[in-house]
Amino acid sequence: MMHHSRCWLITAVLALGLAKAPAADKAKAPDSATADAKPDQAELEKKFAEDLSGVVFSGSYSVTTGGQEKPAQMEKYTITRVSKVKEKQDTWLFSTRIQYGKTDLTLPLVLNVKWAGDTPVITLTNLAIPALGTFTSRVLIYGDRYAGTWQHGKTGGHLWGRIEKLEKPDAEPAPAEPAKNEADGK
Repeated sequence: MMHHSRCWLITAVLALGLAKAPAADKAKAPDSATADAKPDQAELEKKFAEDLSGVVFSGSYSVTTGGQEKPAQMEKYTITRVSKVKEKQDTWLFSTRIQYGKTDLTLPLVLNVKWAGDTPVITLTNLAIPALGTFTSRVLIYGDRYAGTWQHGKTGGHLWGRIEKLEKPDAEPAPAEPAKNEADGK
């Protein structure tokens, strides 16, 4: 008797699931058609500049040295403004404040942004950051989250967190010589 009841229950669940499947497929059809469409690059770039101006990247970073991973620590990057450098295709100017550990530094950074479809990836290769050293990093931005990797000599790790809009962005950082990607000759 128990076996028959279980079979009936499984059959009912499957039938309900199959009955709902066509409606779910219809609901997804516009999304999948949209996903196949090539995003308009100008619109993506405009949204990127708006979404990342006046924000805080608030999260964590890990440190890996000699194959050993240390526990994650808090980090915070305030970005007051992001703007595309007109004469360079993938180049953007980030007005930033970098805070982690005992570091608290405000400076402009010239960074490359590559696109994976509609998803921006901030890239820096051998970027000399004044007072911090030379870094290589890849940071993927999606919605209100970021995740990536970083390398500084033989030390590296991961970084991840949320992107939070500021109520009222801080004043623009004082002008300084922007750090540039050495590998890109910029």
